Parts: sequence; C-alpha cells; structure tokens
Amino acid sequence: MEPTYTIYEQQIERKLKRWEIRLQRQPNLIERASKLVQNRINQVIPEKVHNTITATVKGIVQTTLFGVGYMPSSEPLRGLSLGDRDAKAEELLSLYKKIAAAEGAGTGAGGILLGLADFPILIGIKIKFLFELAHIYGYSTKDYRERLFILYVFQLAFSSSKKKPELLRTIKNWPVISQTFPPAVDYAKQIDWLQLQQEYRDTIDFRKMLQLIPGIGAVVGAWANFGLLEELGVAGMNCFRLRSLQDKANCGFI
Repeated sequence: MEPTYTIYEQQIERKLKRWEIRLQRQPNLIERASKLVQNRINQVIPEKVHNTITATVKGIVQTTLFGVGYMPSSEPLRGLSLGDRDAKAEELLSLYKKIAAAEGAGTGAGGILLGLADFPILIGIKIKFLFELAHIYGYSTKDYRERLFILYVFQLAFSSSKKKPELLRTIKNWPVISQTFPPAVDYAKQIDWLQLQQEYRDTIDFRKMLQLIPGIGAVVGAWANFGLLEELGVAGMNCFRLRSLQDKANCGFI
C-alpha cells in the first residue's frame, strides 16, 4: 500500500528524485580534467603533509564516532511535520553558514598559517551542524549508527562524482545496511583514512587554496566556507528528508 504523503511531502519527493539524478550523473570534461590535475598535485605533496592531514581527518572522525563533544544538548524533535523540520533546518543552516563565513574570514586574513588552521576548524563546524541537523529530523546521535550516518552524509557532500552514487545507495538503504555494521570500534578500523581525506580535500582544493593568497584571503575564506556549508546543508537536508519519507512509508513515524 502506497503511503499517503501531504502535498508538501509530494513536492519534496519530486525534488529528491531530481537531486538523485544530478548526483549520479557522470563527471563532465572539466571535472575529469580537474581530477587529473589534483591527482598530479597529490603526487608531489610531501608524504609528511599527507600524513598530517590524514591524522587530522582521522581524529575528527573518531571524535564523531566515540565522543560526545558534537552531541546537541537538546533531545531530538518529535511529532513535527516534514515542513516544520525543513523550516528549522533552514534556520540552522543560515546560522552555520554565518559562523563558517566568519571563521573563514578570520583565518583567511591571518595568512598561510591561519589559513591552514582553518582546515580542522571547518570540519568541526560541519560535523557539529550535521549533529544538530539529525536532531531536528528526529534522529538521536546517542546511537553510534546515527553518527555513522552523519559521516556518510559528510562524504556524500564532499566526494568525487565517481564516489557519490555508491554513497547515495548506502544512504537510501540505511535501515537495512546499518543493521549489518559491526560495533563502532571495529568499524573505525575499516575506514580508509587516506582516501577519505583526499576525497574531501580534492572537492575544496581550489577555493581553499585561494584563501591562502595574501590580500584576498579574508574575502575568499568567507566565500569558500559559506559555499561549502551551503553544499553540506543541501546534502544533509536531502538525506534526512529521504529517511523521513522512508519512515513514513514504513509507518515508522518519528
């Protein structure tokens, strides 16, 4: 039996289908050429730099899996319509875009060292946003599988076109796939940290490199961070919308 969606939910369902099509399209010529250039750049970057960035990503991801620092103090919202959740999510995204832009402007104005320091700070802002977003859509981040879901959303937002379809399939089949995951400590051992940090860095390289240029760093830093939060917000809201509609279809109202 087909679920009875409201008019708003039907509109969102159509938007989600268009979003999924865009995610699964093949990379265009410019994107393929950009990836080749980025691969060449990665080959000449010293191993020590790769190791440092990988360690940073690994530390933040492990904090996401095992820590409580990102966990919202408020309980997940219950009994709201999808439209109400979306409205609250838009408010949250607007706030975090301003926070990220201010942080990018500050570190961008500080030259190369502060510009590099922006890397872990910005990831922390993004992860915190996703934790709060999960609670808006009614999912408790006390469950480590919900924290894993957040990591998949993060990867979907900042992975290559080649990787996105696979991540989208995982997110769409989350109710089944999440039950197959081992305990968090064992799951962490399976993560390819180097690939994760390269996928993330490659999607933000151009914008973040401009942030290091003297004289324009503050403006570019604010612009880059604002845009990156916007991309994350779109991916995050759509992923949680997918789950909300799936829950309703399965009669598992939140």
